[in-house]
Amino acid sequence: MSTGFHIVVCGGIVPDPLQTLEPVSTPAGPGLKNEMMLPAILDPWASHALFEAAHLAKGAPGSKVWLVSLGPKAKLQQVMMSVAQKAPFELVVCDGPAGGFTESAEAAEALAAAIEAIPGIDKTRLLLFGGWQSASRGAGTTMQLVGERLGVTEQFQGVDRLTVGADGSLTIMERVEGGAYQVSVCQGAPAVLGWATGELPEPPNNPQVGMQNMRFIMPALQKAKPAKVGADGVTFAAVELPKQRRETRIVKDTPAEDIAREIVAWIRG
Repeated sequence: MSTGFHIVVCGGIVPDPLQTLEPVSTPAGPGLKNEMMLPAILDPWASHALFEAAHLAKGAPGSKVWLVSLGPKAKLQQVMMSVAQKAPFELVVCDGPAGGFTESAEAAEALAAAIEAIPGIDKTRLLLFGGWQSASRGAGTTMQLVGERLGVTEQFQGVDRLTVGADGSLTIMERVEGGAYQVSVCQGAPAVLGWATGELPEPPNNPQVGMQNMRFIMPALQKAKPAKVGADGVTFAAVELPKQRRETRIVKDTPAEDIAREIVAWIRG
């Protein structure tokens, strides 16, 4: 397409999954023990969306990619040092909390406002990318809410493949139950795509791309506006890690029906 797309990727930051995460109660509500000390990464689902966006923009002349991220500025700066080397994009920052104890409606409101404020954004060419859920909370509703606030009603979730036709139409492959896929055809932008893992590998680091991105990343961090995001009106009764239980008993010559009956009784408690 000669005009290309305006691709906006929504992606937050999450603690490195290799770390031990221990929930604790704080005066501001639930949080993670030593949360500010934990190394962070770009949300894995959002990372796939960013890689797919860069790949699409490369094949569609005139396209541009923005990464809109909600999180603490200090953490975002650390994460962007590595993410910047993966794909070309322009960063838009919402300075606010990032974690599993924020409401998706409030996060969506902040993200939608930031997208609306992007200079030169053309909603008729808009493709809104993001993860179909997050690694921090997994609500699976944030992208849908952002799309609704921006007036984009063509929405697809669990996307693994996007193909653009010569006429600008979008053929989208979404995950459904039973390991199957649903294939949909959309006339074109605007559309919301919540990505699963996609089909692309993680790009290798490219220092030249990183240097180009850093020209925009540092100013974006400096002029980031505070975003009021939390969980107002929500009370958490308890936050704890799942308890591990292991009860082993060795039996011989027990009929399968008895074993099945015992398992069902155990599940029912």
